Amino acid sequence: MDIKTWLDIIANQGFPIALSILLIFRIDRFMQEIVTAQKEGYRQVLENTKEIHNTITTLNQQNREYYSLRFSEVQKELSGMKVELGKIE
Repeated sequence: MDIKTWLDIIANQGFPIALSILLIFRIDRFMQEIVTAQKEGYRQVLENTKEIHNTITTLNQQNREYYSLRFSEVQKELSGMKVELGKIE
């Protein structure tokens, strides 16, 4: 085989093979970056969900405390009204 034949073989078969291998490695690296970004996104969503849950829990607790206090104040007012109504009768 002469050099022209070797060059034709390399040009017709070697270059596409080398290009395919290069593209496969680039796609693999790109896919790894996508997976890493996706995992980071999931982590952030989970973290934000926990923060939202904690905020809602805190707000619920504050509401319970507020309405409990308000209920006890209303009960005191109503018991005062009963005493006054009892005096009227």
